Amino acid sequence: MRAVPLELAGVLKLEQQAWRDDRGVFLETWNRRALAQLGLDVDFVQDNLSLSRQWVVRGLHYQIKQPQGKLVRVLTGEIYDVLVDLRRSSSTFGRAIGVHLAAAAHEALWVPPGFAHGFVALAPDTRVSYKVTDYWAPEFERTLLWNDPQLGIDWPIPANAVPIVSAKDAAGAPLERADCYE
Repeated sequence: MRAVPLELAGVLKLEQQAWRDDRGVFLETWNRRALAQLGLDVDFVQDNLSLSRQWVVRGLHYQIKQPQGKLVRVLTGEIYDVLVDLRRSSSTFGRAIGVHLAAAAHEALWVPPGFAHGFVALAPDTRVSYKVTDYWAPEFERTLLWNDPQLGIDWPIPANAVPIVSAKDAAGAPLERADCYE
């Protein structure tokens, strides 16, 4: 496993070796020791799975208390994964990045606690799996507005496609009014 640091402090794209032969592909999707060797000595407490139609936007979600670190992987399809640094003490506070993740690439993304996270499904029947470091706490869950102009996120949604957004996500707070971390 190889870790590639991205533009936001603490965010890593994880590239993993896949073994291919005439039967298909095998890869190790998670290994505590390998992650610890990369400096990610984390305990995961919950696994989540989402299934999305093409152009479904999920997020940008975070928990203001019990923040979750996330190990995100695409099982089928492709996503444009978006992270926003909400740690006021960070040099990258308020910055957003987007990362393409595809099942065929066998990559994962480490999202440290303190980030809002979401994605748009770029293919039909996209399945996303993510391990989290703390339990879901609905009373602490917050939603950052996915299309807040201040974030400058260039969502790769064609002009002729209509994003499918839940009522909760459409009512997210813009960055200027969002609850943030210290």
